[in-house]
Amino acid sequence: MRRVLFAVAVFLLVASAVPAMAQDAVKVDPKHYKVQFENDHVRVLRITYGPREKSVMHEHPPNLAVFLTDIHARFTLPDGKTEDVNPKAGSTQWDAAGGKHLPENLGDKPFELVLVEVKHKPAAAK
Repeated sequence: MRRVLFAVAVFLLVASAVPAMAQDAVKVDPKHYKVQFENDHVRVLRITYGPREKSVMHEHPPNLAVFLTDIHARFTLPDGKTEDVNPKAGSTQWDAAGGKHLPENLGDKPFELVLVEVKHKPAAAK
């Protein structure tokens, strides 16, 4: 009986710690996030969402987004605040901080983008 109680306690402790750890989009939402290329410096993701599809809360390091289609999306942040975005196909966006969010396609059409995640901070300019 003691072993069972100990195992349950360990399971609950581990399960409660998992949400606090960084959530890799590829691991928590493989339906929408696919690794296209990876090396020691960058990881390149192909991101696709169908109409009205929603992800789960996850995190990205600093990154560069290249929008392949027009996008109408909402990002829900960990504090519950939301931000609607409408980038156009062919545009790019640099996010120096990265961070956590939960994306949702608000549109009636699928969207697609390429996200280049930076693994290391670039060296200071000389």
